[in-house]
Amino acid sequence: MTDPVFDPDLLSRCISCGFCLPACPTYAESGDEASSPRGRITLMRALQDGDLDPYDPTLKEQASQCLGCRACEPVCPAGVEYGQLLEQWRDHQWRGRGRPLLARALMLVAGLRRIFSPLGAVRGAARPSRPAGQPAPEASLMLGCFERVLFPEVSRAARELAPELAVPADQGCCGALHAHNGDTAAGERLARRLGDDLPGTIVTTAGGCAAHLASVLGTGRVRELSVHLVHRGARGELRVDGRRAVVALQDSCHLRNGLGVTRQPRDLIGQVADYVELPSAGTCCGAAGTYSLLRPRDSRRILDAKITEIEAAGVDYVTAVNPGCLRQLRTGLRRRRSRVKAVHLAELLAEAARTPTG
Repeated sequence: MTDPVFDPDLLSRCISCGFCLPACPTYAESGDEASSPRGRITLMRALQDGDLDPYDPTLKEQASQCLGCRACEPVCPAGVEYGQLLEQWRDHQWRGRGRPLLARALMLVAGLRRIFSPLGAVRGAARPSRPAGQPAPEASLMLGCFERVLFPEVSRAARELAPELAVPADQGCCGALHAHNGDTAAGERLARRLGDDLPGTIVTTAGGCAAHLASVLGTGRVRELSVHLVHRGARGELRVDGRRAVVALQDSCHLRNGLGVTRQPRDLIGQVADYVELPSAGTCCGAAGTYSLLRPRDSRRILDAKITEIEAAGVDYVTAVNPGCLRQLRTGLRRRRSRVKAVHLAELLAEAARTPTG
């Protein structure tokens, strides 16, 4: 008898009620039952019971088509932990050569921890430091692997906002990339190693990384930046053309649906600008980790609707709390030649703090 693909307790929780269907972006796009959480769990059960061949093309397609946004979890009355089921599915479906080539390449690069410190230094990410007078830092800033190379200004802004954060050198990947792409064991191993490398509470500017680290190290050990900052509040005011700036937010799916963090970034934005809630702020922008690279057409369809909504809202800025979302939004806005700017929350708050009111 072969080992089960899924944790039977997790799989048995689904009661096929259908509450997840309206929350699922791929179901909304396709109207296909197989492209919903309920439909995918039906496929998982067929795989678990041996009723479907592991190489069935529908299994392959649906394991890939799912965004992994976990929007189905908060609305599920049975408490189905769909994110864990998806990771177990991809662990099985994407073994060896079953894993997309691009995902394999990105995971390989992310595992080369020695390259990120010099690349981050060249790009101008926050410098390794230890605040004076702290024998053992109470909190450390996680620089992120790709974020410090693609968006080095984010860690600089975070350090500007929270100078008490230590920035340990030689940080590696947190493992979220691996966990979401069919190698949960490596994802957990990298998270534990990062937990050993970063003293105190780990503060991260990446919502997806926060959710993954919290799932491995515990929620008491990890904070997303807005949670770290919200009790001290934001300073200054962001202005555009002599008036208070109008700002929207795009949630990080894993931060919202995995950790329940929604209020804190909105509260901080509202203290320095006029906040506008986008109707779809809580739904996926199509970035979804590597999804925008592995399934660019599907990702773009989701993004195009999002950009149309952002432009119709009449905002000056749209704020992201995850580097993947920031990259996605900037790509879409640039393609439309939009006047709206996409910025990370850390950048927005740091810019406001440099221009005090009065």
